Amino acid sequence: MIEIKKLYKSFGDKTVLNNINAVFETGKTNLTIGRSGSGKTVLMKTMVGLETINSGQILFDGKDMVSMSKKERHLLRESIGMVFQNGALFDSMNVADNVRFPLRMFTNMTAGEMDKRVDFCLDRVNLGNVHTFTTSELSGGMRKRVAIARAIVTNPKYLFCDEPNSGLDPQTSILIDNLIKEITEEYNITTVVNTHDMNSVMGIGEHIIFIHQGNLWWEGTRNEITNTTNQELNDFMFNNELTKLLKASVLEKTVK
Repeated sequence: MIEIKKLYKSFGDKTVLNNINAVFETGKTNLTIGRSGSGKTVLMKTMVGLETINSGQILFDGKDMVSMSKKERHLLRESIGMVFQNGALFDSMNVADNVRFPLRMFTNMTAGEMDKRVDFCLDRVNLGNVHTFTTSELSGGMRKRVAIARAIVTNPKYLFCDEPNSGLDPQTSILIDNLIKEITEEYNITTVVNTHDMNSVMGIGEHIIFIHQGNLWWEGTRNEITNTTNQELNDFMFNNELTKLLKASVLEKTVK
């Protein structure tokens, strides 16, 4: 579980995150949504240690990252997996070496142990036959699956995914969503996903927080979001005909 308490973050005179209090539950897909510039990406960066905060606490299973020593932060980093928006794969490495990279950085595994772990993770994302492929030989969906395999190769306790469906077609997006949800439940990971994809919200949003202008504006589940009276959230979620139809479809399933 990850807890955020009274978190403030500013750049100069501009407050980006204002008194954020939130809980991200273990074994569930926790989604953070909000407009571009709302602060959700900055929030994720503070949680993985890429941005420092002005004040507040970021608790990983009760331990405050903010007050950790350098050694403690390094140990915490070993338990975090990250899927970046563009995949962030190394073009100079083949698929197997990309997945192996965190093992070389954070573990003392032998070469044979690393090979077995890489094989396992690529099989888990249904890419058991692409070890020697270069990144240029992969489709967008395959790149995201390789990125997920790399993120879970160290068997992390916490998984962060920044816009994992960015640039993907709807069918591939659903596959990625389902894969993230399956891995979260299978390994009982605390998973945090930043997304603009409303299909993801309705499909795998077990716990959702809505960031609006740097404030935590709403919190709930995908079923609760369909009945919200929060005006800003409704404007964000259901401002076109496609999402209105999607909302109607979810409501119909809920009633049944």
